Amino acid sequence: MGTRERILAAATRIMREQGYARATTKEIARAAGFSEAALYKHFRDKTEIFLAVLSTQSPPLDLAGQAGKSTVRANLTRFTRAAIAFYAESFPIAASVFSTRELLTAHRAALAELGAGPRRPLAGLARYLREEQKLGRLARTVHADAMAALLFGACFQQAFLLHFDGEEPSPEAMDRLAKDLVRTLLHGAH
Repeated sequence: MGTRERILAAATRIMREQGYARATTKEIARAAGFSEAALYKHFRDKTEIFLAVLSTQSPPLDLAGQAGKSTVRANLTRFTRAAIAFYAESFPIAASVFSTRELLTAHRAALAELGAGPRRPLAGLARYLREEQKLGRLARTVHADAMAALLFGACFQQAFLLHFDGEEPSPEAMDRLAKDLVRTLLHGAH
C-alpha cells in the first residue's frame, strides 16, 4: 500500500470514528505513519482528503453512458443500491460538517474551489433520466430533476435510518430496498 492509500485508509478510519470536524490533518498523518508534510505532498487540505475518502471508499454514483443499456429499472436499481451504500458510508463522516456554521461555510468554499459538491451527482442522475427520455424509455412527462431529487432523497433517508437504528442489513435486504424504491418511483412515472 502506497503513501496516498495509507493516508486515505487512516483518514477514513478517523473520520468515521470522530467525524470530519474533529479529524485533523496532523492526526491523520500520525495514524498513517507519516509527517504532516508528507500528507500535504498528496493532498492540498482536509477537504481534498475528505473528497478522496468519499470517492475511493464509496461506490460511484454515476450513470453516464448507461442510457439505452440494460433497462431503466435495472440501471436505477443498481444506482439506488450504490447511493444508499454511499450515504451509509459517508453519513458519519459528513454529518459533522454541519456542526457549526463556520465549518460548513469553509467546507462549502473549499468544495466550490475544487469544483465538487453534492449537486453534481444529482445533476448527473437528472442528465441520465433526460437521456432515457430522449430514447423513449422514460415518459417525457417525467420531470427529470424532480425524479432525481426524489430518488436521492429516499436513499439519503434510508441511510440515515440505518445509522439511527444501528442496523446492519443484509445485502439481500439492501437489494430489496433498492428494487422497492425504484419500482415505486417508476410506477408513478407512467
